[in-house]
Amino acid sequence: MDTQNTSVRAHAQSRGDGKNHPSRRARKATRRGGVIHDNSRHTTRFTVIGNHLAQHAELSLLAIGLAVHIQSLPGGAQVDIETLAGRFPEGKTRIAGALRELETHGYLRRTRMRTDGGRIVTRTVSCNQPGRTGAAEEPKRQPRPRRSADEQARRRALPAVPQPAYPAPDLLRTALGVLSGLRREDPRLLLSATDAEHLVPGVAAWLERDLTPEAVQRALTTGLPPEPLHRPAALLAHRFATQLPPLPPFRAPEAPAAVRHPLQNCDTCDRAFRGPGPGTCGPCASGR
Repeated sequence: MDTQNTSVRAHAQSRGDGKNHPSRRARKATRRGGVIHDNSRHTTRFTVIGNHLAQHAELSLLAIGLAVHIQSLPGGAQVDIETLAGRFPEGKTRIAGALRELETHGYLRRTRMRTDGGRIVTRTVSCNQPGRTGAAEEPKRQPRPRRSADEQARRRALPAVPQPAYPAPDLLRTALGVLSGLRREDPRLLLSATDAEHLVPGVAAWLERDLTPEAVQRALTTGLPPEPLHRPAALLAHRFATQLPPLPPFRAPEAPAAVRHPLQNCDTCDRAFRGPGPGTCGPCASGR
């Protein structure tokens, strides 16, 4: 009963004893000396590379490695030959050849363009999947909010206004006072500081034509349209230009009035004569 039958095969051990057998593929790879991947999941600082690049049948190893490096860089990084040759030991000639390989197979696009300053620069576009897009995907710009009609009207340039011949500071201050008082006559004529700065020379040009500030104010506030004024400054600028009064007629300066000196008593003959101060009259002064 205690004798063991040596002709019976040993029972296979259960796989539940903690000694899992390697898979058939792993045993085959081990026998042939192939690679075994010891992978860990990346959560930060990684770049997704397609097998069409990593296992490309026509690209050189240098070109594949260079493409992987370029795709891992942030947007705007320098990838010219000079910069890459300073980063890697392969040298400018080999790096230039690898870049041409990537360009041939669509992983790189290089175009020359002129900047606003007149310089010629090379624009490099890296494609992680050649053939998917015909051009580099530009960053999507957020659509600008549509301005209202009032905002668009304010942004349009105002018409030109007449300019005064002699923009004296006192004249410009008076003109600014005329513009500031318009809103008291009509609340729709409330002007911004920028609009007032543009219109002040027009008011000064009117004041130079012998108009009083009250007359200019009446001319600007009379006959306004009844509907709302979306651009009051433009309306005023139009009136300044189209209703500019003519220059006053030339008047020769009047001769100064003769000076009438007060009466004086002659120190010699005691006669009365006109003179600026005490003294002798004309006959006594001439000895007659």
